[in-house]
Amino acid sequence: MSDRTFLDWPFFDDEHRVLAKTLSEWASSACESEHDHTDVDAACRTWVKLLAQSNWLKYCVPAAYGGVYENFDVRSLCLIRETLAYHSGLADFSFAMQGLGSGAITLAGSEELKSTYLPAVSQGEKIAAFALSEPDAGSDVAALSTTAELDGDHYILNGTKTWISNGGIADYYVVFARTGEAPGAKGLSAFVVDADTPGLEIAERIDVIAPHPLATLEFKDCRIPKTHLLGESGQGFKIAMATLDIFRSTVGAAALGFARRALDEALNRTTTRKIFDQPLSSFQMTEATLAEMALDIDASALLIYRAAWTKDSGADRVTREAAMAKLFSTEAAQLVIDKAVQLLGGLGVKSGHPVEKLYREIRALRIYEGASEVQKIVIARQVLNTHTQSA
Repeated sequence: MSDRTFLDWPFFDDEHRVLAKTLSEWASSACESEHDHTDVDAACRTWVKLLAQSNWLKYCVPAAYGGVYENFDVRSLCLIRETLAYHSGLADFSFAMQGLGSGAITLAGSEELKSTYLPAVSQGEKIAAFALSEPDAGSDVAALSTTAELDGDHYILNGTKTWISNGGIADYYVVFARTGEAPGAKGLSAFVVDADTPGLEIAERIDVIAPHPLATLEFKDCRIPKTHLLGESGQGFKIAMATLDIFRSTVGAAALGFARRALDEALNRTTTRKIFDQPLSSFQMTEATLAEMALDIDASALLIYRAAWTKDSGADRVTREAAMAKLFSTEAAQLVIDKAVQLLGGLGVKSGHPVEKLYREIRALRIYEGASEVQKIVIARQVLNTHTQSA
């Protein structure tokens, strides 16, 4: 990563600067090794092991369970995702899912659940997954229809989850289901469901333009011990939103990593590629494009690390800040990468070229963990609520 001046910003402490430098050196070396990405399941398992062996997964869990910090340090999570994404989309994905798939346990799990799952996540012994979306309920979480009925010491799950990252390779899933305490969002609960639980089936593996493990899950009279309930019944929506409040900024950070790599690839190409006997970078149109790319990258970084710093500084919720960071940085990264493709010409669409892979990687980030259109709704409601309170 050529431009590291952002690390001098006051959002960061010295430990963050050391983290960014150390991880960048590690990732540069790790990504030079041959990993067979034709088998995406095997590649993700390999990345989880590598990340665990080098202690990067310790940032996904609290210190009491083998982690680095007492609580989540969102700036560290963002720096790690940004750096990994710069080097490898699958490395970033593997790290991110260990955090997202265990985050709800950290926030709302019993001591027994935390002790059982969190150390195994940080050591790469369990692969985590977060099962929220359904065929008819993605952005509208309150519309979930998967049910969990209490039956003695167990809950019985029935329903379908889809677009589930790590589906098919996860050792457990954090599943959100309707327990019916109240209509809509207030009637949801969250559970930890082991992948080998009878009644849980992988109904479909889903192929996407940037290969990642994705699946549709079917729950058919799936019996879950009552002890696997996260928090209290009816708190599922709150737990889901609190989890996304932390990890939504990191999606923006991954997009930022993709964008930084695209700019570096564009700079390398335009300063060495000659056209009409002069470097492509010497033309005003090229300069204007590079300037726009750099501007979008810095603006994204400011929004991402503002949100992360605000959360780390003790804010209970950063819904507005995280939504702004996620919305702007993912949309901006799409534009930055598209410009890099244009500047590279034919190389930009050559299968396997870093910029071509970035072009496929970035698209999903504008959709998952809240599509861009949903982020606009979230931001508007936050702004309107603030205005109403101050009026």
